[in-house]
Amino acid sequence: MQSETSGKRITLRGAQFLLILIGLFIAGYLSYLKLAAAPAACVEAGPFDCNVVLNSQYSELAGLPIAYLGFAVYALIGLVMFFERKLSFLEQYGSLLVFGIGLFAWLFSMWLVYVQFFLLEALCPWCLSHETNFTLLFLTIAYRVYRETVEAEG
Repeated sequence: MQSETSGKRITLRGAQFLLILIGLFIAGYLSYLKLAAAPAACVEAGPFDCNVVLNSQYSELAGLPIAYLGFAVYALIGLVMFFERKLSFLEQYGSLLVFGIGLFAWLFSMWLVYVQFFLLEALCPWCLSHETNFTLLFLTIAYRVYRETVEAEG
């Protein structure tokens, strides 16, 4: 993707790091809400009610807030991507490792969307923005693995 005015090129890797930063911000905010037991800044109209979602039985897994897990996943993917050009193991297997982590996290994220829509019947814009952001990140991860596979075969 070439911008005519700036002459700078946005790479797939750069887009992935940007999505990771956005995800760390969102998951960091949601983690802060859990840690401080603070109410979310949220639209409270129609189906939107962040506090129902953030305080439901589904907001934790084995006693650990889901928001912490989301933050950890973004951090882990970012660290693997950062070090994959520096460590030979990650240089060889980093994209597949990121794909595996991303696939599991994306499937779990889609389950959380199901929970909001059908079990809780309440939506959290912060959670939905996280899930949208992670979907975009996962699509770039899947495309990267596909592209690397095609290049290796060709």
